[in-house]
Amino acid sequence: MKNISFALSSISFLYSNIAFGSEAGMPQLDPTFWIAQAFWLVIIFSILYLIIWKIFLPKITYSIENRKSKIVSDLDEAQKLKENAEKKLNEYNILIEKSKKEAKKIIEEGRKKLDKDLEKKKKKFDSQIEEELTSIENEINDLKKSSIPKIASIAAETASEIVSQIINTEVNKSSVSAIVDDIIKKKVEKRI
Repeated sequence: MKNISFALSSISFLYSNIAFGSEAGMPQLDPTFWIAQAFWLVIIFSILYLIIWKIFLPKITYSIENRKSKIVSDLDEAQKLKENAEKKLNEYNILIEKSKKEAKKIIEEGRKKLDKDLEKKKKKFDSQIEEELTSIENEINDLKKSSIPKIASIAAETASEIVSQIINTEVNKSSVSAIVDDIIKKKVEKRI
């Protein structure tokens, strides 16, 4: 490379005197300088071609190949990540569906258990109410049975008192008592 640059500089020195010596217009249009111009054109473009071909083109090619391989590897990795993400998404959706089914099952089991407990408590409460009602009805019937003779005696005394005050004479208490008992029996039979 050093030899080529030394040769080029010495040739340029020799022909520079001729180029500087032209006095008649532009040297590019003078046919005497066309050979020198063609020579330098070939030399400069050859050097540029060699520099581009040997130095810049391999670097550019290397960069392009590196970039291409990196892009391909990145695309492959992105495809793998995409497939992995889709796989994880499917697993996630399956897991969510299982969780929903399990939650529904647990809720349904809880609801059934709660319904059973409510039914048991309702039956127990109904039986307690039924027992209380039976007990109260028995008490009322016992009270009715025990109160009828008392009511009859009170009614007989009250009736005899009222009749004695109305007619101003003593009334036979046994006959008033028999009449009141007869009326009470008729009323009780009608109710039953």
